[in-house]
Amino acid sequence: MTTKKGIEVSIAASEAAKLARVEVVSAYPITPQTHIVEHLSEIVANGELDAAYINVESEHSAMSACVGASATGARTFTSTSAQGMELMHEILFIASGMRLPIVMAAVNRALSSPLSIWGDHSDVMAARDTGWIMLFCENGQEVVDTTIMAFKIAEDRRVLLPVMVNLDGFSLSHVIEPIEFPAQEEVDSFLPPYNPLYTLHPDKPVTMGAYAMPDLYTEAKYGQEIAIRNSKVVVKEVMDEFGKKFGRAYKPVETYNTEKADTVFIALGANNENIKTAIDELKEQGKELGLISLRLFRPFPREELIEVLKGKKAAVVIERAMPGGAMNGPLFNEIASLAVTNGLNIRLENYICGLGGRDVQPHEFIETLNEVLSSEKIAFPDNKNYGVIGVRS
Repeated sequence: MTTKKGIEVSIAASEAAKLARVEVVSAYPITPQTHIVEHLSEIVANGELDAAYINVESEHSAMSACVGASATGARTFTSTSAQGMELMHEILFIASGMRLPIVMAAVNRALSSPLSIWGDHSDVMAARDTGWIMLFCENGQEVVDTTIMAFKIAEDRRVLLPVMVNLDGFSLSHVIEPIEFPAQEEVDSFLPPYNPLYTLHPDKPVTMGAYAMPDLYTEAKYGQEIAIRNSKVVVKEVMDEFGKKFGRAYKPVETYNTEKADTVFIALGANNENIKTAIDELKEQGKELGLISLRLFRPFPREELIEVLKGKKAAVVIERAMPGGAMNGPLFNEIASLAVTNGLNIRLENYICGLGGRDVQPHEFIETLNEVLSSEKIAFPDNKNYGVIGVRS
């Protein structure tokens, strides 16, 4: 029987891991993800979840322990944020290279310096090319549903790759929302026990993550790349199956009010809720604007984006990470490459916002849109190719 209750989203993520019947949890506390692993430690200590909870001395150790646990065939979960994700950065590559279906809740937070505990996408964008499947959530219900789906995606034998479930720090992780939790038996029928293809076991020795000479390394990485690109088929299958079973439909690329809109926003994560509010306000003024929301970021949903961008005159790419010396932000660069290589005749503009947890209100998105519509091409200050919403000069 489905239950609905008001709950902090971080705690809801823990409950989703419990519903997935994780067998090993290894994590190290860091704001703002700490509530997830704190609650999981309570669940395990109280006997509500039959799992091993491994206390470690750092995030590097946490991901290392997850690699070992997953290699033995255990359903494995962890979570982290910001500096924690960067400390485990080395092991993120190992987890994906060894094709281990670990699921991680990434509570996105700004990277130092200056020190900030608040949310943006600095951490995940620094890790975007580590070979993990990356999913983004806009609200608490999506966090619960995506966590459950993540295990089914990761453990599919056509995939066998780790999955990162991204949720914005504080603005999503620490809010209380009404969330529906499926019954345990429903989740069990959707997500069967993990049946690993290969496992580490002393009775049947195998080698995992072995040394590769130059004449093998390229083929190994190419095989891994083909696997993550092909995983999109499984992502779509799992989302379709979840929708049929639980009544909440998901897609790799989702749209809002795009049917009549010539101009659209493109964005990731919880910012999309305020963008939708801005779109609704504009609609009341007789202006049709749309939103393209990327639920799947890796593998990049090329075909789905091409389909929804066809016929659009302009797209405003919104992101929460500073380019770091690049021409534009990381999401914009993906969209621009897509447009050029596929002949999309569309005007693209790039805006950075919400760094270090700064709120971006609906009226600021409206002002940004009016700026775009008032000119054929915006002359950004300081010879940049992007604007920064709300920045003080």
